[in-house]
Amino acid sequence: MKLILSRKGFDAANGRFPSPILPSGQLCSLPIPDTHPERQKNLRRYAEIQAGDIPLGKLVVDLSRGRILPTTPTHLDPDLNTASVPRLPGWRPVFGQSGAAETHLQRQGVGPGDLFLFYGWFRQVEVADGRFRYVPNTRNWHVLFGWLQVAQRIPLTAAAVIPPWAADHPHCQRRQPLNPDALYIARETLNLPGVDLPGGGIFPQFHPGLRLTDPDSKQRSRWRLPAWFHPAKRPSALSYHGRPDRWETAGNAVYLRTVGRGQEFVLDSDHYPEAEGWLRTLFTDSFSHHLSPKRSNDPAP
Repeated sequence: MKLILSRKGFDAANGRFPSPILPSGQLCSLPIPDTHPERQKNLRRYAEIQAGDIPLGKLVVDLSRGRILPTTPTHLDPDLNTASVPRLPGWRPVFGQSGAAETHLQRQGVGPGDLFLFYGWFRQVEVADGRFRYVPNTRNWHVLFGWLQVAQRIPLTAAAVIPPWAADHPHCQRRQPLNPDALYIARETLNLPGVDLPGGGIFPQFHPGLRLTDPDSKQRSRWRLPAWFHPAKRPSALSYHGRPDRWETAGNAVYLRTVGRGQEFVLDSDHYPEAEGWLRTLFTDSFSHHLSPKRSNDPAP
């Protein structure tokens, strides 16, 4: 299995402000605005998409201070949450990729059985005077918010057979498919020993195990990871991160200065057998944290 860390949602170029960690701890990755006129009429608007009982239209208006409107078309991708919009029968989580990023995935051999972990730029928010705002003096973090384990990759050519429930996906709205362009369809269930979850979805709420950014750093691109991520004496490294000077080991952790380019970083778990146990703990902690009472030593989200 290959593990893909995939950066999605609002960033410095698209949206230009962090996705919110809501007061409840819920993670809400904001899909980027879609600026392509040829497909805008067929795309979801922020007002049509729900994060629990909160319309995304309300969130983007408040957090952007009116710069982004509820009627703005969105690029809802990855599409992971069955409850965010009405669904046709047979729907599964789905992700689209194209251009240089898709070329990178194919050069890395990504396909059925491989697991995307999606992360984005997040910051804590609160409600004041009926509006959402960022909590003063809180930091920006890269945080994992969802996953998709691949059942099928569908190249989006003119002859592609697309499931009816995926026909409204943004990557299916182009008059002329890009080359390359593809949809990644989730498995029905996650194939990970000891974990009983769907093949794609969103983590229910923030907890420290989902945070990639070093909590002591002011730079969200400086990550704190388990020490086994270090590529020393391994046949391969996390893609785009082969340079030794990007890695710094300290005790049972490693610090990584992540690159600015690239949407997906791929790790071959054949060369990192510790990945399976880390993933099992990640999923177990995420969902047991959601179901269990908050422990006194848990930091506030």
